[in-house]
Amino acid sequence: MRIAKVIGNVTLNRCLESFNGASLRLVVPLSLAELHGDEPQADEMVAWDDNGAGVGSFIAMSEGGEASQPFRPLEKPVDAYASAILDEINLK
Repeated sequence: MRIAKVIGNVTLNRCLESFNGASLRLVVPLSLAELHGDEPQADEMVAWDDNGAGVGSFIAMSEGGEASQPFRPLEKPVDAYASAILDEINLK
């Protein structure tokens, strides 16, 4: 699981039937240095969001096979899943 920042929303013109009603967010994964204030260096990616994260929110994100687990036994072609909205991040 990684921390990412929501930087936008994704709107689909056409999609698979299993994506009807989906909330998709454009996110950028953050490294520890980026959490301390450095500019994000990672490529943006799309994450499925059931929590209602808004632009500027920090989220906990799972990727790969773990991202599709919340939908079992249904199959959805998801690469990233926003599993939580983070209210506060304390770095020591």
